[in-house]
Amino acid sequence: MGKANVLNTDGKKIKEIELPKCFSQPIRDDIVSKVLEAKKTKQPYSPSPVAGKQHSASGKIHHTRHVWKTSYGYGMSRIPRKMMSSRGSRFNWVGAEVASTVGGRRAHPPKVISMINTKKINKKEQKIAFMSSLSATADKKEVEKKYSRLKGKAIENLPIVVESKIISLKTKDLISSLKKVLGNLFELALQEKRIRAGKGKARGRKYKKNAGALIVVGKKENFKLKGIEIKNTNILGINDLARGGQGRLVIYTEQAIKDLGEKYK
Repeated sequence: MGKANVLNTDGKKIKEIELPKCFSQPIRDDIVSKVLEAKKTKQPYSPSPVAGKQHSASGKIHHTRHVWKTSYGYGMSRIPRKMMSSRGSRFNWVGAEVASTVGGRRAHPPKVISMINTKKINKKEQKIAFMSSLSATADKKEVEKKYSRLKGKAIENLPIVVESKIISLKTKDLISSLKKVLGNLFELALQEKRIRAGKGKARGRKYKKNAGALIVVGKKENFKLKGIEIKNTNILGINDLARGGQGRLVIYTEQAIKDLGEKYK
């Protein structure tokens, strides 16, 4: 087990604490990738099952000779048709239902069943992946690998642990405190929203947002801050710690470290 420096709201070291075992586990990229894949969700979408079929066309018309309502001899294709009008043995038909007709169904629509993730993961693998993600937040190489902008910059005091007093600060003081605590890393901490490049803008996904930093607080600590994600140790998961890959920038309160040590002995 390693040790971590506890920083005050001015970013200065006030003491040193022993890190729990969960911060010194082997880093398993393979298992983390497998768990993240199993946890992927996608909002299913598709046209209505009856789209293009709400009409009176009851199937292909007859194409045999000497039969009532036959299309034989009129040079008509054998697609489903609905009858608009008739006069004696003559009928005014309009194609319906098939994809090549006006108001017909789609040829190859998106299918809901293909968008439902049925992958499962073992509980032991899930635990290993969580421990690996926790350990990666305390590993300089993993953090550098995730954030290419940090190459060549000094990264110190990983994992970043601050005194629990920080959660009682007002927003303006908290932001200035985080600047002192994070130093070079502050530019990665805030979530930024930007307009997506390409055609996705016209398809309901106009904006992209980076993950930003994560602040992990103790199970009895309540805290809200716009622009930075905050998670309680009770609901902390692998999707929070390893969003987009291991090595996310995470700030722990001192109480959060104690709670994680008790939870994962």
